[in-house]
Amino acid sequence: MANIVIIGAGSLVFSSRLTADILTYPELENSHFTLVDIDKDRLNYAEKIIKRIFAEGDYSHASVSAIPDRRKALKNADFVIISILVGGYEPIRMEIDIPKKYGIDQCIGDTLTPGGIMRCLRTLPVMIDITRDIQEICPNVHILNYTNPMGMLSWGILDEMPDLSYIGLCHSVQITAEGWAERLGIPLDKINYLCSGINHQAWFTRFESNRKDLLPEIRKLAVKPEIWYGDTARMEYIKHFGFPVTESSGHISEYNAWFRKNDDTIMRYCRHQFSEWNGEYGFIKKLYERPDWKDQMMRIANWEEPVDLKRSSEYGAQIINAIETGRPAVIYGNVKNKGYIDNLPEGAIVEVPCLVDRNGIQPVHAGSLPMHLAAINITQLNVQQLAVAAVKMGDPEYVFQAMAMDPLTAMSCTLDEIREMTIELMRAHEPWIPVMKGRIPASKPHIYLKEATGKVEKHIDPSYEATDD
Repeated sequence: MANIVIIGAGSLVFSSRLTADILTYPELENSHFTLVDIDKDRLNYAEKIIKRIFAEGDYSHASVSAIPDRRKALKNADFVIISILVGGYEPIRMEIDIPKKYGIDQCIGDTLTPGGIMRCLRTLPVMIDITRDIQEICPNVHILNYTNPMGMLSWGILDEMPDLSYIGLCHSVQITAEGWAERLGIPLDKINYLCSGINHQAWFTRFESNRKDLLPEIRKLAVKPEIWYGDTARMEYIKHFGFPVTESSGHISEYNAWFRKNDDTIMRYCRHQFSEWNGEYGFIKKLYERPDWKDQMMRIANWEEPVDLKRSSEYGAQIINAIETGRPAVIYGNVKNKGYIDNLPEGAIVEVPCLVDRNGIQPVHAGSLPMHLAAINITQLNVQQLAVAAVKMGDPEYVFQAMAMDPLTAMSCTLDEIREMTIELMRAHEPWIPVMKGRIPASKPHIYLKEATGKVEKHIDPSYEATDD
């Protein structure tokens, strides 16, 4: 019997989706699921939904317990799945709306950009606390993390505890592969592909069927209007850089300085009318602002809405089955780069293929990326490294530096404006970022040229607070 602990089990669909996936494997039908969440109402509904899955799927040998105490839940765990959101909706709203005042237009903001950096500040300390408990109580478990910002969190955790059996999981590789297989009219099981890079920005450098290279056909499809309009930014990547990239256009549009420059470019590349995933401003607020979550969970628990018992393409269940049964699987995961991608920095978090069997999760050497694709990834990795350093050092200047290196932010703001925005964000997020101990970046004076005299004068902005700096 596999004992599977799900931390953050009170999400609307996540814990039920993974539970249903796991139980589709006959060898895992007697698994025990231990649900953990700090919200007792959500935890209660999650337990009821899992029991419904047991009944509807006729999984009579499976069992579940709901335990608010994380440390108690971790005893005897074999696998720990983590999917948490620190602070709920309010900090998400602020990390989207405050940067907008400074001209920074974010769609999702959970990976890079001011939103991703602030999410790292409030989430990484909690994740480190969780993994420290795991290291103490059940050090031999396999940790499957689904929490964003995936790259930053994984980097911080594995810097702190490099010996953990840990992998960061996402569904962007398999969903992107499925999408291109469908566009090409070829069953996915007839396609061989290689994808590597970083989370939410990994590259398909091989996509073939019966030894035929399909990348030339993909490049032709990318500029067909009926495909381009529904997936604009990703098709622009293919048009100009030659290789398919993972994640939605909404995500991709905010990791660079090319698409969200002004109203005209947003209208061209991020039009919601063609696809909700194209990059509408603040789309993440729609995803998380769910005042009806309790009614929704109640309806699912009471069999008033359907649950999908078919296996999804999520990797979590595949990993657990491969480790438990020894039947190998190949998945894509986020791990510390130990030479797996030759031309990305050693120690950074990369997304690469991994072989999974009884020996655990074994990342595969993916070689070198084309130089220009590695360069795009490295731009992101610089921001990630600074954000992780901000948490490790508790230094607000690293937060400002991460913001300043972010491509979307740098495109939109001067350094003075970035500093002001960072101060405003950190003040607004103070309840959720105790790691900073109330510290914010130092204010700096603004320098102006007085046109009448041609002399340079030091103008002290009203928000400037004098310090030794």
